[in-house]
Amino acid sequence: MKKVITLLLLSVIVSAMVFAGGSGEKSAEKTTYNVGICQFVQHVALDAATQGFEDAIIEALGKDNVKFNYQNASADMATVTTIINSLVSDKVDLILANATPPLQSAAAATDTIPILGTSITDYATALGMPLDANGATGINVSGASDLAPLDKQAEMIKELFPEAKNVGLLYCSAEANSIYQITEMEKYLDNMGIKHTRYAFTDSNDVASVTQSACSGCDVIYIPTDNTAASCTEAIRNVVEPAKVPVIAGEEGICAGCGVATLTISYYDLGYTTGKMAVQVLTGSDVSKMPIEYAANPIKKYNAELCQVLGISIPSDYTAI
Repeated sequence: MKKVITLLLLSVIVSAMVFAGGSGEKSAEKTTYNVGICQFVQHVALDAATQGFEDAIIEALGKDNVKFNYQNASADMATVTTIINSLVSDKVDLILANATPPLQSAAAATDTIPILGTSITDYATALGMPLDANGATGINVSGASDLAPLDKQAEMIKELFPEAKNVGLLYCSAEANSIYQITEMEKYLDNMGIKHTRYAFTDSNDVASVTQSACSGCDVIYIPTDNTAASCTEAIRNVVEPAKVPVIAGEEGICAGCGVATLTISYYDLGYTTGKMAVQVLTGSDVSKMPIEYAANPIKKYNAELCQVLGISIPSDYTAI
């Protein structure tokens, strides 16, 4: 009888140990997350979005419970593909695509790993598909949009430069969301009766020459939220400043580098919003049903130093960068 009781006790102890081990393993799986980040290029706006994203996740889940695999593609599409493929091979729990090219590459590379975009202007354009009635993609992709009100940006051009006869639209033709913004801006300028001309560069190598052409043919330049332009603001300023042609920018980073004014969002806040979405996905929410989030409270800002150089007066409701 004692032998039987001893065997029963041993059985219970072994079962408890197995259960405890299994339970601990599951707990680790639930509380330790691997998050891959592919950032298209390094510049102020995208850097801020990445930081906000990481901060939101760490705040919610704890620094020790998440591992970030951050990689920067330096605006090279081949590198974007390599980074995304490596994250998919590593079977990360979630991919952050910071800017449109990484989003497009990630969506093409996996239909199972959740993907969140940030610093994306228009998801329907980026993905080549409409959103559903709730504003969700219906696939393994969601995220946050950096789209500021383009109609208000067009009004800003007219407010600051009422005598402008021709607005040059300067952008990168390789960026789908830049093309979207330029197309929409043209509609608003048409409604205002303002003439406009497109000036597209293909990459950083022809930014200066295309900007020179824009300065020769226009008296105001508009630059949307364009990653190539954002990484080449010094080259743009070196052309527009001596030509005394003001730039209205789609976001603060470009404005700080080469513009005079902008209606801008906070990219840190945008990334933080995306990070909160990531927490929901990592803890069980279905990314395919999550509506795209949009940046709130855009702010009128101006580059005081460049405005002074160009002799431009800015209304009192603008905030200096």
